[in-house]
Amino acid sequence: MADTPFQTHATALLFGASGVLIRGASGSGKSLLAWTLLQRAGDGMFGALVADDRVEVSAVNGRLIARAPKPLAGLIELRGRGILKIAHEPACVVRLVVDIVGTDGLERMPDPADLETVLCGVRLPRQPVRDGGAEATRLVRAALSGLVPQDVPAA
Repeated sequence: MADTPFQTHATALLFGASGVLIRGASGSGKSLLAWTLLQRAGDGMFGALVADDRVEVSAVNGRLIARAPKPLAGLIELRGRGILKIAHEPACVVRLVVDIVGTDGLERMPDPADLETVLCGVRLPRQPVRDGGAEATRLVRAALSGLVPQDVPAA
């Protein structure tokens, strides 16, 4: 069963076998983070853009599917360079939602509830990041690797 797709301001990509949906305010670094992850994917891991700026999302059989709106397929904007045409895939199953939250929105030790989100009725892992920089790339890779935050007893 599929829900009616809706468009959201985000960037989606395949990183390895995992679909990643990156959300954030305009100019927050969504495309930069996607570009950086795609460049890192070149280190022997598959990577491809699905959509930049606007993403169509829908729930299909309990999974969140991200697609590129046809006019934007294969296009990514890099601030300071312009709109580029790159290789892309038509869709992905989203396995991680990344939220660019800015400097004040990133908790050092996030509550486990803050590491999940629900989109179109589908519960997904969530990784907040400050911006699209190197720290975000490391956090996304850690989230996709299946590493789970541990409770540490107080000293």
